[in-house]
Order: sequence, then structure tokens, then C-alpha cells
Amino acid sequence: MPKDPRILFGKRLAALRKERGWSQEQLALESGLARSYLGGVERGQRNIALLNIVRLAETLGRKPAELMMDL
Repeated sequence: MPKDPRILFGKRLAALRKERGWSQEQLALESGLARSYLGGVERGQRNIALLNIVRLAETLGRKPAELMMDL
């Protein structure tokens, strides 16, 4: 089980995105973030900024804390 919070966050983000039926491309378009950036976040390779967490949460219709669950 990975313990790196970047990996856990990325898995949570990917799960919420898929729950909505969106591709990374769709989430990128809706949020205004680059698809390559989102891919890096979902793989746990990027240390996402708080402002981007809030932006993604709003785009997914969630509270920012919901993206941080299970960290």
C-alpha cells in the first residue's frame, strides 16, 4: 500500500474523475488545467498546489477535503 500522499491523492482524484465518467482530457478542459499536468498528479509525480486542489474540487462538484480523504 503506497504511503506517499501524492500517490494517494492521485488515486483519489482519478477515482472521482472516473466516477463522473470523465477522461483526463475532459477534466482538463473543465478545470482549465493541462492534461499532462493532471496525468502527473494522478500518477503521484506532481506536488499539487492548494489552488489547484480547490479548482479540481469545484470542477468535480466536491469539497476540497473530499479529495484529501484516505491520505
